[in-house]
Amino acid sequence: MEVLFLVLNQPERLNELMEGFLEDGISGATVLESTGMGRTLCDTMPIFGGLRKILQDCRPNNLTIFMVLNTEVQKDKVIQRIYQVLGDLNEPNTGMYFIMPVSAASGLTDSLIE
Repeated sequence: MEVLFLVLNQPERLNELMEGFLEDGISGATVLESTGMGRTLCDTMPIFGGLRKILQDCRPNNLTIFMVLNTEVQKDKVIQRIYQVLGDLNEPNTGMYFIMPVSAASGLTDSLIE
């Protein structure tokens, strides 16, 4: 079992991403509003105001999505969908994801425990 975290820099793509996950039989994602370090520094530290010029799209927030994945098949489907919707994550202002192992869990839905 693993947990995937996706920081989505394009909040307008959320519905497309979630609908794609459902089409792929993936459910149980949690979505949180989040703010990146660059935006935080732009807003709170006047000395870093010059970052606004460096940051092409200093958006007010990002979304962080996380979901527990029980199988390699689920993981492959989610990653494939992320790239289908967002494209190359190495491009600026798309997002990033990472995956970590889950050593213990409770309260998961039956769809995650296969």
